[in-house]
Amino acid sequence: MHEANLRPIVGNRVWCGPDLAEREEDWTYRLSADDIAVLDDAVSCIAARDFDVLDITRDLFPLPGLGDTLKRIEVDLQKGLGFKMIRGIPVARYNIREAAIAYFGIGSHLGEAVSQNAAGHALGHVCNLGFDPSLPTARGYQSDNKLNFHTDPTDLVGLMCLRKAKSGGMSSIVSSGTVFNTMLKLRPDLVKVLTETLYRDRRGEIPEGRKPWYGLPVFNFCDGKLTTNYVRSTIEKAQRFDDVPRLTDTQREAFSLIERIATDPALYLKMDFEPGDIQLLNNHYIMHSRTAYEDYPEPERRRHLMRLWLATEAGPPLAEPYYEFMNKTGTGRPNGYLMPGVKLTAPLIVEDGGPGASEQRVADDSTK
Repeated sequence: MHEANLRPIVGNRVWCGPDLAEREEDWTYRLSADDIAVLDDAVSCIAARDFDVLDITRDLFPLPGLGDTLKRIEVDLQKGLGFKMIRGIPVARYNIREAAIAYFGIGSHLGEAVSQNAAGHALGHVCNLGFDPSLPTARGYQSDNKLNFHTDPTDLVGLMCLRKAKSGGMSSIVSSGTVFNTMLKLRPDLVKVLTETLYRDRRGEIPEGRKPWYGLPVFNFCDGKLTTNYVRSTIEKAQRFDDVPRLTDTQREAFSLIERIATDPALYLKMDFEPGDIQLLNNHYIMHSRTAYEDYPEPERRRHLMRLWLATEAGPPLAEPYYEFMNKTGTGRPNGYLMPGVKLTAPLIVEDGGPGASEQRVADDSTK
């Protein structure tokens, strides 16, 4: 780590949540009646044909007018605040396939969908499957537990709400640049600790020829630009491997500080999901969290979000350690969890995406 890199980050992506809470129009786009009509037409065209959701491309899903808006949103994600909320997708009158078509089609205008798990799911379902997130191979999104501030291993992450919880499930996001700057001011020595390699558990999703763990710093610099990757649970779980170096007290002190800064109400922005909302985040510049939630007892009313991980050529340059974790797409961006011999799929059923994936619950295709 060069000392020259340890200087404050500047730019639009460095912000404080309470300031943005008063300027919701800066980060929200609500679909107009014309936008919805265009989206409905595109969904109908695909739904009427024998297309897999995975086959949808920007060319097959033209969105006159709305497509231009999505181009501007893509610029905002890379050069602006680093996040956007799109509101008004008419999910209440779409069945599960139509909702997936609409979401995947919008995503195709922003990037390339990549695998979110060892099963090759390019379309994910964020639901409570009753899993214990403390288990080594568990994924937090498959529970109703609180999720601490973290990043996902992709350029962009999108969440579209189909149904919200009975209570809870509030999303919070924070600028990684703001967290870095605050930490640099308070404890530059601990910033240096987080620029060093930290070992993380692959949680059983192991590419051919790789170890069950990988190394990646939290704060990474490439061409002088900062990108952040932080998931404390994978760092802690990697301690189960004897050949992974033991965490030091100083490293754990750094983890505690970054989390204390991220959870400062003066820094983070809270937002709630309503059905039809799409939250888009640039993972390199934004950390996100979620409160615990309580579901309705009826399966058809339970909280259900669809998730996309998108690789985009517009993304920032990435340090080489990113590719110890993931391979590259054809355009040189991280390709998620795609394993050798596994084909991408876009399931319309809610599945356990971990090793030995099996169907857990069937989404009701007739639900309107």
